Amino acid sequence: MIECLGQRDIEIEDLAVDSRAVKAGSLFIALKGVERDGHDFISEALQKQARALVLEQVPFPDTVKNYASTTFVRVSDSRAALAHLAPYFFENPAEDLCLIGITGTNGKTTTAYLIDALLRQNGLQTSLLSTITYRLGDEEYPAKNTTPGLLDLHRLFSKMRSRGLSHVCMEVSSHALTQGRVAGLRFQTAVFSNLTEEHLDYHKTMEDYYRAKKGLFEQCVGRAIINGDDPWGKRLAAELSCPAWVYGLEGKCDIYPLDFTSGKAGIEMQVQSPLGRIAVRSPLVGRHNMYNLLAALSAGLSLGLSSEVITAGLASMTSIPGRFEQIDEGQDFTVIVDYAHTADALSRLLSAVAGLAHKRIITLFGCGGDRDRGKRPKMAQAAAEWSHKMILTSDNPRGEKPEAILEEVETGFRPKADGTGVDYEKIVDRQEAIGRAIDLAESGDVVVIAGKGHEGDQQIGNKRLPFDDRAEARSALKRRLGSIQKGSREESNVDH
Repeated sequence: MIECLGQRDIEIEDLAVDSRAVKAGSLFIALKGVERDGHDFISEALQKQARALVLEQVPFPDTVKNYASTTFVRVSDSRAALAHLAPYFFENPAEDLCLIGITGTNGKTTTAYLIDALLRQNGLQTSLLSTITYRLGDEEYPAKNTTPGLLDLHRLFSKMRSRGLSHVCMEVSSHALTQGRVAGLRFQTAVFSNLTEEHLDYHKTMEDYYRAKKGLFEQCVGRAIINGDDPWGKRLAAELSCPAWVYGLEGKCDIYPLDFTSGKAGIEMQVQSPLGRIAVRSPLVGRHNMYNLLAALSAGLSLGLSSEVITAGLASMTSIPGRFEQIDEGQDFTVIVDYAHTADALSRLLSAVAGLAHKRIITLFGCGGDRDRGKRPKMAQAAAEWSHKMILTSDNPRGEKPEAILEEVETGFRPKADGTGVDYEKIVDRQEAIGRAIDLAESGDVVVIAGKGHEGDQQIGNKRLPFDDRAEARSALKRRLGSIQKGSREESNVDH
């Protein structure tokens, strides 16, 4: 604290970092964010009768004078102050919880769901904080971010403790780590899935991106679980001071499959671990899910779960929303919706699809606006490697023109070895594009709708409009199947 203007001995009813959430008796903490500065909303907080404010710059003297009953506390770093205030206000709830953090570019959500399934299989009362949902026991809340803001996080921890929940499995994003959202937390287990090009509009370099991810493991008081097949994972394992287990399919690892099969029916592995062999059977498909299963298995062992619990828990997780989610309306081809929105994730996804029985792979994808532009041509290259037909469309264009985004994606297409071009179409409207992909499919084909997965809206300009790839795919399938049935009925009524 640099200075305090006003009474010090006051009672605070609540904490708020959003002026819209301020109520009489609240302490408002003005945070400087990437897009907004909380100091710009001090007047609103005062009008709502905030009892005290924590800020980095004191308002004009007239403002302080006009709100004489309000306490103004000036600090050098509001975010650092919040990291102390939030746990103190809620009486340090995280100290009574076992925290498991998962970070990496791809696979965080699936791995989090799998670890949570293991814990529940063991009879533990759990919480799950993921990109898809925040679940506290049996109660769910919409996920605002992959990792909640620091204040929201401690508020959730407080609810978990009051409900008797013991374990928290949470995705920890690089943004959360650099913005101090998990500051001061101690993780019993920390998992690293992989690191590929993503968020470079924010981190600027892969080195900065790596250092952000590494921050989670500097807060690990138990054991780290690391993908040893990933080059950044190998570096991380060498640089850590905490105990670690390395898992992988290649090279020398602590945890690895002695043998495995992977196909349309799922994955089977006999896994060698420091605690003996463990049988894994899962309905999940693809090489990328083998890594997710190994990560979850390793985390389960680090938390003291038995091999029997791990085997049963992994088998119980049949699907994750928006992750290789199959949409079935009785059609004679396969439709898959997935969240893959990086070149690496799209390549892993399509590689898994290629391993299934299929005639053609029709891939629909796009790239988000106001985000890392460097990945756009790489997404095209990844799609072209595995796909027979592609449809480029809008993802979340945000403040950019969708047409301009697609033009940058197109630059990644290269002529094939025989000199012919790749087969693709551009359809800006995502609903129309999904309908086109469904209509193009023939018996035995696989239609892959990539990029948005579980998301229930589309960000166009400054608006969030309702949009769900899964619902749109079902609607398109029903229209197609309905028109086929109608045509069959009309044909049967024709005299021959």
